[in-house]
Amino acid sequence: MPTASLRGSLPPINLYSDTQTRPTEGMRAAIAAAEVGDEQRGRDPTTSTLQDRVAELLGHEAAVFLPSGTMCNEIALRVHVRPGGDEIILDRTAHPVNSEAGGPAHLSGAMVRTLDGEHGRFTPEQLAAAIRPPGNRHAPRSRVVSVEQTTNLGGGRVWPLEQVRAVLEVARTNGLRTHLDGARLMNAVVASGRRASDYAGGFDTAWLDFSKGLGAPIGAVLAGSGELIDEAWRFKQMLGGALRQSGMMAAGCLYALDHHVDRLAEDHEHARLLASGLAEIPAVTIDPAAVETNIVLFEVPDARALVERLADRVELQAVDAHRVRAVTHLDISAAAIDRALTALSAALG
Repeated sequence: MPTASLRGSLPPINLYSDTQTRPTEGMRAAIAAAEVGDEQRGRDPTTSTLQDRVAELLGHEAAVFLPSGTMCNEIALRVHVRPGGDEIILDRTAHPVNSEAGGPAHLSGAMVRTLDGEHGRFTPEQLAAAIRPPGNRHAPRSRVVSVEQTTNLGGGRVWPLEQVRAVLEVARTNGLRTHLDGARLMNAVVASGRRASDYAGGFDTAWLDFSKGLGAPIGAVLAGSGELIDEAWRFKQMLGGALRQSGMMAAGCLYALDHHVDRLAEDHEHARLLASGLAEIPAVTIDPAAVETNIVLFEVPDARALVERLADRVELQAVDAHRVRAVTHLDISAAAIDRALTALSAALG
């Protein structure tokens, strides 16, 4: 492993998140050439094409383009949750719990019940035990089950298809709605060899993000039945997410589907390269075999101090007092991983 210090000689290596990607030249050209119209009136042909394509990809009837994945989650939960004390069941590491500013409570008036899954993946048995018995007027009403594919704070782990199907079966048996947070769904598809519809088709709502590993500057698409997407459109309007000439952004998403899906395997390989190098640093605790996609979680004595110390060389995220998250993406090369390991080794002494 190289040991020479690179402080100040090159820009920082941005492993903070795969949201840090910048559009490629090909994507910029597609955006510039996009045919556009008024999205709110259904007259933006590029956005309509993207919606139809994602609906088919995820195995659903209809879809709606939204500015962000957070809006996909929040609108989907709002569509599912009824007045009167409904409850959402999801893993304790899930994005709506930790990174959406309390949105489920404020926007949907929902209780949140968290499960302690393994690396963000709870079992059908855990779900069954968490569901409230019907008819108890003192308790919240179990209403929605949400699954995150891949897991974010769980370390980019892929939900096995058999486990997804078992969770869906418990939900159906108990009359619950189901939602798939597909922020990194295509990472799971590439890592597992499964189709996106295999993972997403059994849920009532599911969405796909384009501003992470797929490299678009903005955009996510929420899919479901025609009836649910009609209702989602109402909340899109209410929350200020309805757009005009959105085809420019939709064109970037279409370009990503055509050019940036298969290359996610490179991000996964770079993540494994990073994990293997980290395992050689005595101050780091990590299991390289646990790295399945593009997210690397590792433990150090003081995560926040390390992130601050490395800010001008490597951008990372402190998850808590001891855990650090690093995420590979299309702007990160094998050489960048080598530089990052050099800086991390030096910083950890």
